[in-house]
Amino acid sequence: MVVYWIGGAVVAIVALSFFIYYNKFIRLAQQIDNSLAQISVQLKKRSDLIPGLLNSVKGYMKHERKIIAEVTNARKALMGAKGIEDKVKAGNQLQTALKSIFAIAEAYPDLKANTNFLHLQQELSAIEDKVAYARQYYNDGIMSYNVGRETIPGMWFANMYGFKKRDYLKITEEEKAVPKIDFE
Repeated sequence: MVVYWIGGAVVAIVALSFFIYYNKFIRLAQQIDNSLAQISVQLKKRSDLIPGLLNSVKGYMKHERKIIAEVTNARKALMGAKGIEDKVKAGNQLQTALKSIFAIAEAYPDLKANTNFLHLQQELSAIEDKVAYARQYYNDGIMSYNVGRETIPGMWFANMYGFKKRDYLKITEEEKAVPKIDFE
């Protein structure tokens, strides 16, 4: 009779392990998907602020059409991007273009003092912080997921259930470069 109890306990522990690890990987995968959605939300919010920023800048910077066009094109690229890698790349291009506008604004004291411009600049700065945090949260989720699937016993269950390794969001070398500001 004791042998049946021990055998039953072992079977229950093994079955419970299957459920626990399956649910663990599902939870981590959902966390990663949610963090990707949060990145998209923040990139969309940033994109939605751009028209207001451009309208407040246009009156002051009539001869800076090239930079305004760069921001507009970068926003269009972000709005049309498919997949997180394309969105992140387009978001980085938009961020670089916005840095150019803010740097040029230094040459226009009236613009720097414009409350609408200042408000939009502060909102964009806050969104940039949120985008950075969302990227960090995404990569933290990837780390937890990959560690779980590469350590014992998680690796056995991950392979059994077909959970594949996921990649981190990476910043390319060109995205790390300081933007070139050209006052033509």
